[in-house]
Amino acid sequence: MLNQLNQVTENSPATLAVRMRSRVRTARRAVDRRASATRPQLRSRPGRQAEPQPANPENARETESLTRVFQNLGVTYRRYRSQIGGPVAPGLRDAAYSFRSDPTFASLVTVAGFLDRLKLLE
Repeated sequence: MLNQLNQVTENSPATLAVRMRSRVRTARRAVDRRASATRPQLRSRPGRQAEPQPANPENARETESLTRVFQNLGVTYRRYRSQIGGPVAPGLRDAAYSFRSDPTFASLVTVAGFLDRLKLLE
């Protein structure tokens, strides 16, 4: 029965929200590994000004996970733009500003929707 479930999952297209949730979970595992690391992280570039720390460390890790996925999407889109050229996809800049001002899963999915329409998330 488990094999049948895996076949159905592999053969059916996943929704964008499910795919993004998977990416956020992967990023969350990386954030958790880094948080429990015994060696300090080496900083190769100058740090930004410290942002106020949220009261809940769980929320901080979730926000960091969302931000990592957002940054990876940005790398993908910039690579695409360097190959294709042309203007920024209409609405993408506003969606990115919205995510930066309030990093939530819903705003991340909105940004990812623009990249999915360009077939960059397959």
